Amino acid sequence: MFIARSASIILAICLSHAAQADTLYGRVVGIADGDTLTILDANREQHRIRLAGIDAPERKQPFGQASKQSLSDLAYDRDVDVEWRKTDRYGRIIGKVLVSGQDANLIQIKKGMAWHYKKYESEQPVADRKVYAAAENRARQQRQGLWREQLPITPWDWRKGSR
Repeated sequence: MFIARSASIILAICLSHAAQADTLYGRVVGIADGDTLTILDANREQHRIRLAGIDAPERKQPFGQASKQSLSDLAYDRDVDVEWRKTDRYGRIIGKVLVSGQDANLIQIKKGMAWHYKKYESEQPVADRKVYAAAENRARQQRQGLWREQLPITPWDWRKGSR
């Protein structure tokens, strides 16, 4: 009984810690593309941030430059909060970027400058997952941004060479 109870307490502590996000604060000093930016924190340390829950067209892909410009107009040289839980294999922080309290990731989807990245949606909070999916559907219906194309190629297919 004691061992089972101790194990469940330890498990609850681990799960609650895993669910908590860290927050990073900084100024956006670079935009790589429509879903990746660089911030400079108060200690003058740079951090590469990959916007969670979205995948934007690659730079050489149709709408790649427009997506990059959209993120730049929204976030470049602005102070941001980045809510994050993990890093990717390239060492980038995967997070939700908030500019003046607005979700930049979601704005990119609403403007038709990125897809809701459903491959990783299980890592998103349920509320974000629903809002991002609905925003993509609306952008498609309204033919916003990349949805003006007859058959827009997803970035994951583009990276595989399906050009």
